[in-house]
Parts: sequence; C-alpha cells; structure tokens
Amino acid sequence: MAAEVGGFEDPSAEVLAEAAAAFGLLASPARLHIVWALAQGESDVTGLAERVGGALPAVSQHLTKLKLAGLVRSRREGRRQVYFVDDPDVVTVVRLVVGQLTDRAAPADRTGAAESTAAGGRTARGALRRIRGVGA
Repeated sequence: MAAEVGGFEDPSAEVLAEAAAAFGLLASPARLHIVWALAQGESDVTGLAERVGGALPAVSQHLTKLKLAGLVRSRREGRRQVYFVDDPDVVTVVRLVVGQLTDRAAPADRTGAAESTAAGGRTARGALRRIRGVGA
C-alpha cells in the first residue's frame, strides 16, 4: 500500500524499479557523459566518441544500452545513425544534477584541487557523501 506524506503519494514498486534501472544506467560516468552530450544536441557515434574520449566500440555499446532502456533514441541519416535524447525529463534531470555538482565544484577549481580535497572538498567522493548526507 502506498503511503501519502506531505501531499505526495509513494510511487508504485514498478515505478521505483524502473527509476532505479534508469539511474543505474546513468551511474556509469561514460554513459552519463554520453547522455550529457546528447542533451546538448544530437550526434553520431563517431562525434560522441571524440567528445567523451571513448573508443568507438565502447561508446557504441553504451549507446545500445541507453537505447534499450529508452533513455536515448536514434534515426538514420543516410549511412549514419544519429542519436538524441528526446525525453525532456531525462535532459532536465541530467542537466540539474551535473549542473549542481559543477557549480559546487567551481570554488574548488578556483582554489586548487589539492586544497579542496584536503578540506574534504569537492571531489566526486565528497559530492556523493554530501548527497547521501554522510559527513556533510
């Protein structure tokens, strides 16, 4: 049974499982970078591989997983397969999370990574601890 707290009803188990699967796919830095790049505009696999610094076969495999999950779509343009994210909610979530973490890291960029890390600062691990509420 779904609980209602503060005017919000808990989502169903199926919805939570689907969301967890989508977040699981985005938990890979390479796949997140691909979705981030596609949120900025469509691209073929060669352009994506150059942009994210990945090998063509690896980027292609990541795209296949993202496409199977429905996070990315593609269309044929002549001999090229062009990939894009056409779900504005996915674009919003990725831009929000990456943008927030980028903004938080900005002071560390100005003061130096070593100083920031020593102060428990803006490393990826530190950001995850802050998100989870551990050592905040």
